[in-house]
Amino acid sequence: MRVAIAGAGAVGRSIAGELLENGHEILLIDKAPTAISVERVPQAEWLLADACEITSLDEAALQRCNVVIAATGDDKVNLVVSLLAKTEYGVPRVVARVNNPKNEWLFTEAWGVDVAVSTPRLMSALVEEAVSVGDLVRLLRFSHGDANLVELTLPEESALAGTRVGDVQWPQDTSLVTIIRGTRVLTPTREDSLEAGDELLFVAAQAREEQLEDLLSVRRDETAR
Repeated sequence: MRVAIAGAGAVGRSIAGELLENGHEILLIDKAPTAISVERVPQAEWLLADACEITSLDEAALQRCNVVIAATGDDKVNLVVSLLAKTEYGVPRVVARVNNPKNEWLFTEAWGVDVAVSTPRLMSALVEEAVSVGDLVRLLRFSHGDANLVELTLPEESALAGTRVGDVQWPQDTSLVTIIRGTRVLTPTREDSLEAGDELLFVAAQAREEQLEDLLSVRRDETAR
């Protein structure tokens, strides 16, 4: 997979290193000569250019990229890069870094963004995920379809503990994608049973999140009434 990363700072280089280890082809783009540190990520391609300019993106052959990551420290730049990647070059997947949480509302499909990653929001979500049992935690927002990646740790008293996945009437527009049980990562089947303490990851429409949380957190004594 070919991935172009706009922004060769610490964030961009870290992403590049991870993706290179997984066997992907990486191009790092930055307009600052001081950011071009080929020795830090020698396996990547490097381009000294302004990623907000069409001529630069032509030189980068962005149309050959499967993914573009807008990872600069400037939200305006990340939005422009995302929009150009999607509208001018038809890049299938555009991921954008949100630096200021106040700007998060802009990072939508209208600006070409498929996935917006807000570091402050992600950090707070991970804190919540670590301490919350029975509460739905939003980990990641997907622009297409107004869907989110959400997590809930099934509480001991949940009425669904011991229930087979296939027997649960899940809310519309929700999908259970992973069960994390201790050190195991399970791809759920209809025959798998939910257990107290399971960390459940869903892709769910935002409008269904409250309904999903209510379903998973309902207590056994409430169902007996």
